[in-house]
Amino acid sequence: MSDFDEKSGAVSSRTEWGHWFQTLEEVYIEINVNPGTKSKDIKCNFQNKHLHVSVKGQGEFPEPIHGDDGLWTLEDGKIIRICLSKTFTTPDHCWKSLLVGQYEANPLIHDEMQKKLTLESFQNKNPGFDFSNASVSGNYQNGGPDLP
Repeated sequence: MSDFDEKSGAVSSRTEWGHWFQTLEEVYIEINVNPGTKSKDIKCNFQNKHLHVSVKGQGEFPEPIHGDDGLWTLEDGKIIRICLSKTFTTPDHCWKSLLVGQYEANPLIHDEMQKKLTLESFQNKNPGFDFSNASVSGNYQNGGPDLP
């Protein structure tokens, strides 16, 4: 995660199995598993548009990722943490759901995600400024504000 994300916090979408959140460049997934789960019992495979985690299921991503750049870890035998690198890294590529037809962020959470990605984009384009406490207003449900 970038310094901007650490300062501004993550906008997370909760699910029955854990939660997921995103930055301009990455998608993070945290899956709760039974305590004592061993890494050898987990099968985790991600490709450009597809995810398969044998502990909880599989599905197709709404947009492509760099399949060779993803990684996963098992933390304390109870949480699988997955980090995926997005192919498209602009605010207009804010995922509405983690997988096609599954785990959709509610509209308010998705709006907050889009605002955060817009601020992150401003931060990347203007590295000398601190946008971590800034706010953005706009109607993201209809495409969002125009970016410079």
